Amino acid sequence: MNKLLSCRFNMDTNRVEARFEDGTTLAIDCIAVEDEYGSTPAQRAELDWLLCNRPLEYAQLVL
Repeated sequence: MNKLLSCRFNMDTNRVEARFEDGTTLAIDCIAVEDEYGSTPAQRAELDWLLCNRPLEYAQLVL
């Protein structure tokens, strides 16, 4: 994968859809990420904030 160009959160599927420079797209399952990394309510709240306000940073954190 090349440089990450853009991301958007799709509320219908609960996924972050990432698009890369080479045309590759990737869907990140946010429920799986929260199950793996959000072990406390504070961690889940931080992940949710990133998801809604900064999806690009969310994707970079996960990747």
